[in-house]
Amino acid sequence: MPSKLPPVALAPARHALPFTSPWLLAPMEGVTEPCFRDLVLARNRADELGGAFTEFVRVVDEPLPRRVLREHLGDARFAQPVGIQLMGAHVSALAETARRAVEVGAPLVDLSFGCPAKGALRGCAGSALLREPAAVERIVRACVEAVRDRPVTGKIRAGYDDDTLLEDLARAVEAGGASMLTVHCRTRAEAYCDSVDWSRIARAVAAVSIPVCGNGGVGTHADFERMRRETGCQLAMVGRAALGDPWIFSGKRVESAEAARFLLDYAERLIASGGAGTKGAAARVKQLLNYWTAGALVAGTRESWLCEADPRALFDRLAAAASDANR
Repeated sequence: MPSKLPPVALAPARHALPFTSPWLLAPMEGVTEPCFRDLVLARNRADELGGAFTEFVRVVDEPLPRRVLREHLGDARFAQPVGIQLMGAHVSALAETARRAVEVGAPLVDLSFGCPAKGALRGCAGSALLREPAAVERIVRACVEAVRDRPVTGKIRAGYDDDTLLEDLARAVEAGGASMLTVHCRTRAEAYCDSVDWSRIARAVAAVSIPVCGNGGVGTHADFERMRRETGCQLAMVGRAALGDPWIFSGKRVESAEAARFLLDYAERLIASGGAGTKGAAARVKQLLNYWTAGALVAGTRESWLCEADPRALFDRLAAAASDANR
């Protein structure tokens, strides 16, 4: 079981973090919408999984309507907070969208300065801002001033092409008034490569006084505490490894039937919500199966699951595996 989040002494202008544990589910485009996120939150206690985030919400040059923000937050509420993550470069549009997000119930607003997607770079958002610490600070400050009574957090990568501006970026997030800094320890150029350098997280910890959340390279439950111990970060965030094992936050070892049930529930929710048809839901399930480790469900058979062309056959196979628990 993870240790409780230690008390954090924050400057008067900042706000206490609402997380219930130091281990967090990372925002992931096309994944951490409510259908997946709610299933993960429901399967982990609040002292195991401390909070989650929406997939990034793109803000271009106009504030987003409250309806869109409500859709990203979803209807379900849990003991753990779900922050809304915004990405953009238009300062006033971001600030107003942050204000509206709080109005519709977001317990915190996270600002993404780390997305390496080409679309983000073309819009001078996401990782593109890693070349401009001053712009990062302006965006954070505008959103902090717009929100006022809720925490604003910022997520960066270690840098754009290299990590020479890491400390400048970390200090920019702090100077803007953020309550927490998340550092993905890869640069934009490194994207999602296998190798990670946790010393970059330690450098950010040394550069700022606000809490730092480490991200990148957490592959097992034990890695959460190891990251904190080796870097000094107070929180740790996991993305891709949670796609393969939604129970990574507790370290629980589930049976194959429980693992299959999660995937089947995910498909059913996608279809019921209108988020995907049968074919689309099967594709989303296969996206998880690419990473899946829970319950040894696909051990030695991953390729056969991924090559299943008929969506109904895929779901029938999952249903058969899930029903093993009742035999």
